[in-house]
Amino acid sequence: MATAVILLVLAAWGAPARAARRGPQAVMVTGKIPLPQPRPAEAPNGEEEKSTEEAAPATPDKPAQEQAAKPAQPDKPAQPDKPAQPDKPAAPPQSACRVALTEEIAIAPSIPPIRGPGACGGEDLVRLEAIVLPDKHKVTVNPPATLRCSMASAIADWVRTDVVSIAAGLGSEPAVLENFDSYECRGFNRIPGAHLSEHGRANALDVGGFKLVNGRAITLTDRTVPRELREQVLHSVCARFMTVLGPDSDWYHEEHIHLDLMERRNNYKICQWDVLDPLPNIAPLLPAVRPQEAPPREVAKDEDKGGDSGTHAKAAPADKAVGEPEPADGNGAAPDTDDTAAAPAAPPPAPAKNARKKRRKEK
Repeated sequence: MATAVILLVLAAWGAPARAARRGPQAVMVTGKIPLPQPRPAEAPNGEEEKSTEEAAPATPDKPAQEQAAKPAQPDKPAQPDKPAQPDKPAAPPQSACRVALTEEIAIAPSIPPIRGPGACGGEDLVRLEAIVLPDKHKVTVNPPATLRCSMASAIADWVRTDVVSIAAGLGSEPAVLENFDSYECRGFNRIPGAHLSEHGRANALDVGGFKLVNGRAITLTDRTVPRELREQVLHSVCARFMTVLGPDSDWYHEEHIHLDLMERRNNYKICQWDVLDPLPNIAPLLPAVRPQEAPPREVAKDEDKGGDSGTHAKAAPADKAVGEPEPADGNGAAPDTDDTAAAPAAPPPAPAKNARKKRRKEK
């Protein structure tokens, strides 16, 4: 009975809400909003409702029932926290040389530093692939050279200024720079145990020569290349680089020219390159004719043929050749050339030891 009364009360209170949901047309039809009915006398008071609610068993929520129905699962081991990844190191700032060596001067991309073995390697390295001339023409470095930026910049400036001027005197311009050797971890002249070469520091370049646009090839150690041209190259490199080694410097630089920027005390430079003349086509078989202005020869004295070691033949005058006859004396007669008659008689030979013993026995 109490439950029915509660339902009636709830229905009365919900009528206005249902009317509101029907929209404005339903309100216009009914004309007024229904009010709740007065509370019946037999309706229970609030204390009875509370006791009824307490007596009724609480219905658990469905998600809670499902959670209780599941079997208990063992706790999962706690996953260790992932180590924080270190931030990538920022790229080192570019050197002043790297900033200045732009693509308008040379095609020289940067390469990672080389560290070892030993003291070999270096930083601020580039791969010199080509040199860009002021007229935008490119001079290829064949093969590309691994160098320090400072050395690559010096090579580029030398080609752009001096080599271009020398080639212009030949009616052309450079096209290829022949790279004989660049970076190589080794000692001086590849001698085991020698001091580290500047090649091992990527601070040296061996140049074989260069080719021109018109197809002419110029080898700097070729004796047939005009001497004046090779001397121009010699003066240009010795003015720019700290070390220049070529023919006649040692046995290791007869086919190329070594260039480097080795630092020495008081900026001391070494320039050892002899510009050699061409060799004769045919070697001379006989000595050259004695010039007339040469001083007279000095002739050694010959021993006397008579057997006397203390007697010597008369020495010929210094301005006369051996075997030339003596001039005539005052009477016009030639002097006596038979020295054996005038020479004293030779003493008899000493007797042998056996002969002396034999004489003693006879006595």
